[in-house]
Amino acid sequence: MESRQMLENELTKIEAWEKNQSGLWFWERIGRIPFKILDKLTPKFIHEKIGLLLDEIGSYLQTGGKYLVQEKAILRLVERKANTPIESISDIKQIPLHSMIEASHEHAEKWAKVATVQGATTGIGGIFTLAVDIPALLGMSLKTLQEIAIIHGFDPKEKNERIFIIKCLQFSSADVVGKKAILNELSTFYQGRNSSNEMMSQLQGWREVVYTYRDQFGWKKLLQMIPIAGMIFGAISNRSMIQDLTETGNMLYRKRRILERLQDDSTASLSPHS
Repeated sequence: MESRQMLENELTKIEAWEKNQSGLWFWERIGRIPFKILDKLTPKFIHEKIGLLLDEIGSYLQTGGKYLVQEKAILRLVERKANTPIESISDIKQIPLHSMIEASHEHAEKWAKVATVQGATTGIGGIFTLAVDIPALLGMSLKTLQEIAIIHGFDPKEKNERIFIIKCLQFSSADVVGKKAILNELSTFYQGRNSSNEMMSQLQGWREVVYTYRDQFGWKKLLQMIPIAGMIFGAISNRSMIQDLTETGNMLYRKRRILERLQDDSTASLSPHS
């Protein structure tokens, strides 16, 4: 297993990444404007799709809904990277951090390719296939984050993990103020006092997750509304969004695993039998 110094070095990298998230590019700021303008022009059926997303996220938080993933393929991926038998998610907790990092890199590349193909496919019909793309991309995002949880030894079937996953989703699409607030909220997970009731109260904005998620599309999806040409813009925007999401999920889950190991190391060093 890795040394305490190595864990602290990785933690420093993650904290530097968190600080870098405090800046929102100018075109990301103006990118939120199109949806505010288009709201009045958007066909009713797209608004109805957004409403369905609210119901789906509520269902996911409570039961996992239709988005819970089969973990076997992810266990095999981690097993291959760690070069050790992995029978369950709990076994992953014991593998070296570098194996988790290698698995997360391969996993991120896979989903970036899937998102590229999906974006191109749903970009063919312009605004009409955009109505399909939004819920499809949400489903892909939830499944991707759940697999990232498994790679780091956390079980997405647990309600607390599903709440954490929604916070990761919210973080990846939030503005500067929102990112800072979410990082503060996630401290309850890092400190090991993550009760479902407490986090659910913090997720009073789970409806905001959907609307922020939609607004994040902004200029990225504006050009996808053009038939045929939307294939190119859809491929690029979906790939970009999934890459941002996997980076967020990997960083935040890696931080939890590192902090747990540092805590275990501190506890062991204080033990009278150590």
